[in-house]
Amino acid sequence: MGNRFIVIEGNIGAGKTTLATKLADEMKAKLVLETFEDNPFLPKFYKDQKRYAFPLELSFLAARYQQLKSDLKQGDLFNSIIIADYYLMKSFIFAKITLSDDEFRLYRQFFDLIRSFSAKPDILFYIHREVSVLKNNIMNRGRVYEKDLDTEYLSSVSRGYFNYFKEVRDFPVVVVDATEADFQNKKYYREFAELLNRKFPCGVTNIKVI
Repeated sequence: MGNRFIVIEGNIGAGKTTLATKLADEMKAKLVLETFEDNPFLPKFYKDQKRYAFPLELSFLAARYQQLKSDLKQGDLFNSIIIADYYLMKSFIFAKITLSDDEFRLYRQFFDLIRSFSAKPDILFYIHREVSVLKNNIMNRGRVYEKDLDTEYLSSVSRGYFNYFKEVRDFPVVVVDATEADFQNKKYYREFAELLNRKFPCGVTNIKVI
């Protein structure tokens, strides 16, 4: 396989972490999972988004960069397959949604500096699910601070990803319509896993898992 750095992305509740973990286990790959439970701003943000959006987004940007810098060492990229459940551009997408115009202009200065030092994936899979499915998944996993996430916020996150994908030219993005797919089901999981053996062109390709 030519893909050494594989990213599984998706909206909140899409199941990206579960899928990335299953793939890494099967492929004996190095797994990079985003750590966010200890972020002190996250529960505060869900209660008062306007007040805590800027410190939250800055803290996420710093944490994601430090983790990727540590886990995606040059030697690892050549000697092992790495599967991550996020890409650094996630920070940009969420910040653009949550920050005011003035805050975002300041944030982007930090982001652009960091982005120039970050590795690009060999391929990115985006797990797309309808917002109603995302809401159901979020409620089922029972994180208290997520219980008040509204439909419009989840919809804006989806739009943010798709707007970004329109600009990608230097690596493949595979948008996987998985609204009706449960990757705990062996059939759906195998159908997705087989995508890793296919070659995709740079830019966006749309796939439906059925």
